[in-house]
Amino acid sequence: MGMSTPLCLGQLDIRKSIVGLAMGAGAIYLLYKAIKAGIKCQPPLCSNSPICIARLAIERERHGRDSGELRRLLNSLECKQDEYAKSMILHSITRCVYLLEAEASACTADDIVLVGSMLDDKDNSVKIQALNTLKAFSGIRKFRLKIQEQSIKVLELVSTIWDSELHIAGLRLLNNLPLPDFVHPQLRRVMPALMDILQSDYILAQVQAVRLLSYLAQKNDLLYDILNCQVRSNFLNLFQSTQPGSLLFEILVFAERLSEGRNSPHYRAVKWHYNEQSLHEALFGDESRLADRLLALVIHPEEEVQIQACKVIVSLQCPQDVRVRPSCQPSHSYFNNGE
Repeated sequence: MGMSTPLCLGQLDIRKSIVGLAMGAGAIYLLYKAIKAGIKCQPPLCSNSPICIARLAIERERHGRDSGELRRLLNSLECKQDEYAKSMILHSITRCVYLLEAEASACTADDIVLVGSMLDDKDNSVKIQALNTLKAFSGIRKFRLKIQEQSIKVLELVSTIWDSELHIAGLRLLNNLPLPDFVHPQLRRVMPALMDILQSDYILAQVQAVRLLSYLAQKNDLLYDILNCQVRSNFLNLFQSTQPGSLLFEILVFAERLSEGRNSPHYRAVKWHYNEQSLHEALFGDESRLADRLLALVIHPEEEVQIQACKVIVSLQCPQDVRVRPSCQPSHSYFNNGE
């Protein structure tokens, strides 16, 4: 029944050898996998991907050479491309404009016109990438006037296409440009759409919309159009402390500018009439609860929100044309009895 001792030892040696070979093979296999994974993680030496194009271009500019990538990308945009290719090319152009300052500055007005033509593409992703590219170029002073020519088109896109990413891209571009007076008629037409975006549930789009509206509220010929714009019955929910601090701050800046504008001598010289659902009635009407919301925001955890809420309170109590007086009495029905 038993096995001889030499035989047992021999089999044991064989088993050890097999285990050793198996462990060695396993180690070699694991090493092979690690090397293979490492090779996969390395960027290809030559690729048409946006990341590789940008990386190569930056490396060449770092050594004082014009990479030519931005020019090549712009030239390729002129060729017949499908929507995905156009979107990727525009994305690469945007990266290059931000990262390759010298090459971007060497571009021409024709390049801006080419990028602007992409706003007419049927695909929303191409429109969005084109807006981002124009935003990048708008950081270069010599292109701003040319990009301003696209303002009406951008406003049309923002007001007619309900896409939060497009709203963000378009409004960011508009907020980065001084809007010329010839755009004001179009701005009046899109005011309801801007107010709808402000009352949407997309925080980034809301912030961009209210920034634009705050800028426009400082234009005398647009102030009434903003104040008379119809809003939802729950508009004051935008002033709740549960809103993100970034949005609260911007909406408070907007309220302050509206208050200052309506109290200016120029605006008060005219007897204005507002519809019952207007922004004016929501913020400044006799039935408005804005004062209560502002008092709650005075103790907001974010200091810039607190300070801005106080600024709005002051603007409500003191019309702009009498603030310089030593005794400033509360105006209208806000904070009655010195509240």
